[in-house]
Amino acid sequence: MPREKGRQLVAQNKKARHDYHVEDVFEAGLVLTGTEVKSLRQGRASLVDGFVDIEFGEAWLHGVHIPEYANGTWTNHSARRKRKLLLNKHEIREIEKEVSAKGVTVVPLSLYFSDGKAKIEIALARGKKSYDKRQSIAERTANRETEQALGRRLKGMAD
Repeated sequence: MPREKGRQLVAQNKKARHDYHVEDVFEAGLVLTGTEVKSLRQGRASLVDGFVDIEFGEAWLHGVHIPEYANGTWTNHSARRKRKLLLNKHEIREIEKEVSAKGVTVVPLSLYFSDGKAKIEIALARGKKSYDKRQSIAERTANRETEQALGRRLKGMAD
């Protein structure tokens, strides 16, 4: 029985949802060393430059920065080493098939602990153009304004 229950978020890649159209999302386990886990438990990680690559039928996470553990000794890990992802073979084949299509990449969305185990949420994504980004911002602004107007109306305030 795990000591921890639920989901504890460590890092999130908000820029990925801004820069890409997210098509399909997968949850994968991570192969980590002890000092990496301790550093993650302190809430220290950055997913900004991360991407996933398929090599010889295995999924690898590149470019994710997990800083060295402050109290670590000579057994400390390197901050940007590549880490193996734990996925099923059919998931890896599906990802590999989609990535071979033009314009699709695999980006990490969030890193978290689920019931005490480190997990990462990765997504098949297609890059947005600049006009798509402007359209997303306009939609978000319009939705926020309608929510605010609805809230004011429910409180009985004038528009």
